[in-house]
Amino acid sequence: MSESQGIAQALALCLAEAADDRKGGNILVLQVADVSYIADYFVIVTGFSRTQVRAITESMERSVEDTYNRLPLRQEGKAEGTWVLLDYGDVIAHIMMPDQREYYDLEAFWGHAERLPLDRTPAED
Repeated sequence: MSESQGIAQALALCLAEAADDRKGGNILVLQVADVSYIADYFVIVTGFSRTQVRAITESMERSVEDTYNRLPLRQEGKAEGTWVLLDYGDVIAHIMMPDQREYYDLEAFWGHAERLPLDRTPAED
């Protein structure tokens, strides 16, 4: 793995962790570099209300800015809150309501991409 791929993977996992902090559902990190020129990684997350979609989005943005001093190159959908896209160039995050996630089924479309395991340790009480 090249240094830039390592950085992109760390960024994707940072986004996934930030989504998990806001109770994002069915978090998936796909390595799409071998099957797409669009990005190296996709992070796909379900939010169960518009408010939660926005909260997940803000958590992701804050985490990446604090950790990597990066802002998204583009973002779409934050006002509507049903499908927000954060484009960091090498990593694209999709935060979606359940209906949009089911309808667009990105994981099936990119089904041949490698899924990265997420290190989920149970929260301490």
